[in-house]
Amino acid sequence: MIVEALYFILPAYMANMAPLILGKLNAPLGVPINKKALGANKTWRGLYAGYLGALLVLAIQFWLGKMGYFDEYLMIDLSAANIFAYAIPFGIGAIVGDAAKSFVKRRLKIKPGAPFFPFDQIDFIIGVYIFMLPVFVIPWQAALIVLIVTPVLHFLANVIAYAIGIKKVWW
Repeated sequence: MIVEALYFILPAYMANMAPLILGKLNAPLGVPINKKALGANKTWRGLYAGYLGALLVLAIQFWLGKMGYFDEYLMIDLSAANIFAYAIPFGIGAIVGDAAKSFVKRRLKIKPGAPFFPFDQIDFIIGVYIFMLPVFVIPWQAALIVLIVTPVLHFLANVIAYAIGIKKVWW
């Protein structure tokens, strides 16, 4: 169940990382969506990057399934047509979850980049869960596993990104 839950959520993990990656590549539309409400770091580039990141992982999972690999770990039916649709709850849901957390941080007067535990670690997962509801109900065991494991993975990813110079802070 742990492997199945993590394999399921991989598109969201990539959606959460994609804005940082495309930002480093200076992809277009790096302008804030609404600087006052969400801060300067929530950009249009981040929105499409989240979708594209989720789509990339879903396409790889689809291809691996067609090749006969990891098919038993898929909780959703991936076909060539619906990977584009599933990229919405995974990609856009992840980005909207992160933006919602930023909105709350602004209201609480927490500075951009300042830690906001545990929401910094699970905001995108909650966004995915909410956006996924109309199309797929995630088994509660898988949802719980992801909520427990994600903060640990998030911390490790941030430490690695900081160590290699991608992030300015380790959290």
